[in-house]
Amino acid sequence: MAINSVNGLDRIRKVREEFLSQGIVPAGVVDSIILRSWQRSAERGIGMERGETRCTPRYDLMQRRELNNALLQRSQPVMENLYHEICGTSSMVLLADNQGVVLHSIGDPDFVDQAEKVYLKPGGIWSEGVNGTNAIGTALEEQSAVQVYCSEHFIDKNRFISCSATPIFDPKGGILGVLDVSGDWRAHQKHTMALVRLSAQMIENQMFVPQFPDDIIICFHLRPEFIGTLYEGIVVFSPDGHFIGANRCALLQFGLDRARSAGQTFSSLFGLSLAKLLEQSRYLPQPVLKLPLLSGVEVYGRVWSGTTVSPVTFLPISSKGSDVVKNRQQSVAETVALSDLEHGDPAMQTMIAKALKVIGHDIPIMIEGESGTGKELLARGLHQAGPRRSGPFVPINCAAIPEGLFESELFGYQEGAFTGAKRKGNIGKIMEADGGTLFLDEIGEMPLNLQARLLRTLQDRTVSPLGGTGSHRVNIVVICATNRRVRNAVAAGTFREDLYYRLNGLLLTLPSLKEREDKVLLSRKILCDLIGPERIVTISSDVFRIFGSHPWPGNIRQMHNVLRTAVALLGDGHEITVAELSDDFLEQTDSDITVTNMSENPSDASCGNELLVDVEARLITSTLDRTGGNIAAAARIMGIGRNTLYRKLRGQVSESK
Repeated sequence: MAINSVNGLDRIRKVREEFLSQGIVPAGVVDSIILRSWQRSAERGIGMERGETRCTPRYDLMQRRELNNALLQRSQPVMENLYHEICGTSSMVLLADNQGVVLHSIGDPDFVDQAEKVYLKPGGIWSEGVNGTNAIGTALEEQSAVQVYCSEHFIDKNRFISCSATPIFDPKGGILGVLDVSGDWRAHQKHTMALVRLSAQMIENQMFVPQFPDDIIICFHLRPEFIGTLYEGIVVFSPDGHFIGANRCALLQFGLDRARSAGQTFSSLFGLSLAKLLEQSRYLPQPVLKLPLLSGVEVYGRVWSGTTVSPVTFLPISSKGSDVVKNRQQSVAETVALSDLEHGDPAMQTMIAKALKVIGHDIPIMIEGESGTGKELLARGLHQAGPRRSGPFVPINCAAIPEGLFESELFGYQEGAFTGAKRKGNIGKIMEADGGTLFLDEIGEMPLNLQARLLRTLQDRTVSPLGGTGSHRVNIVVICATNRRVRNAVAAGTFREDLYYRLNGLLLTLPSLKEREDKVLLSRKILCDLIGPERIVTISSDVFRIFGSHPWPGNIRQMHNVLRTAVALLGDGHEITVAELSDDFLEQTDSDITVTNMSENPSDASCGNELLVDVEARLITSTLDRTGGNIAAAARIMGIGRNTLYRKLRGQVSESK
């Protein structure tokens, strides 16, 4: 309970003294948590005037840090982000272990100096048994979030502090440690407790998944856009469906507390079979699934199964033999849901809605779009959305096969059909796609002399392998794709008109990435697929700004590569900034981005008739001064890559010689 007047604080102190002498506290003065803590402190014989504040020896602190290494690694980036929210308020962020010993801290220098006088620093022991009522120790005792304001501290010398702390729980409900924000009581902020809770929840989520490499993990929420965020529920089941653990958000959505969650199973929480769920979870990229809770509420979720869960246990076995099972597994592993391809862009929504109307009518589809826009992903999504989803999806890139081998790859061949042929022959891509979908990528590159044979195959629904005397009936649907207008090739005489109209039952045009309005959500989806559920990585607003104005000549393929490289450069970090973007990518960015960054400081903007290189040199110098020579930080402020900054610095040195 925060009381902002000096008289109010004196009243709390007097109430505390009366409590110790008479055992009575007027109602409404302090919270019941504080009252219980005062009682425990008094029973332990802790004195109000001095107390038994202690600091653990350095060797013990090192051992504790080693023991809690995983917690420290996951917590430090979160602590830095939390400190960024409260810096300049005479405050500090602390992490303590499950015995109340401070492991790590970061804070404003003015307050850190004061805090060290009462051992509020790494090594300081802040258990309730040593320091009486305080946020860290009382949070451990109560196993809940606690706020201790000024005179609510049991020991008088701690009265200059206001603290907000919450335990960090492991998936099974055990306490890993405590996250705390302490500061000068005069600068106390009401929202601090909420920030601490959210930050602790972020640490818990990051600590959660790596502990269960061999189990079934479900990340879910009532709204699909919250999957992969701080607010998602995470629950773990053993391979046989027994409940192992859940985070706070999951328990909230189940309507359970930790005590009542013990003994639960998958079937007591979700309204579908575990076998069906696991079969759906084999699809890659991991789709967002609709999952009914047993309560009748429908949530959205993603599922990851560990190494002890057999990848073929729940796949149907075909009577055609092991080769078909192998193809079926490969097809499932490469499945894409149409819902994974659009994230709010109107053009994508319109195109997918149009495609869904013709799926199942055996209408051939032609996909046009620039290289890297995701034509094959769309084709896979269309295959999965149709009645042939249980059949094979067979892709062939018409531009990647030498002309001399194209006929044998597409139509197949018998043993001995030509020199170098496989001993048992080859059934060919068309026969391989029987019962499913044949995807002809870059159809405009198909050799003209083979176009007539493909047309005949599509008309007769039969295929004759090279060197063979008979023909085989096939049941396929064709989806083709091209990065150029096939109609222009028809006009130029390099593509048969009759084949063009046979393949073009419905033309779908994929927008380029620079035209799409869903770049932010798309980038988050790609990032989620890259890092998996075991960690949380965000993208800074500066990077989103660059993404929004970038020309993206390589389209989605380029975005995927940019984010994959950024994740590698990020290491164990938790936010992708401009520093993790490659120089080549930044150099493609519109020049307005850099000009905006260089003009943020008014003193740098009023350059008169100075040469741009001189303005840039002054900007680099002043930025390095501001960051204490930190190249990465300076590059982030300027909106350029580290390598670019190094190159510019080398250029300045060369010019000065």
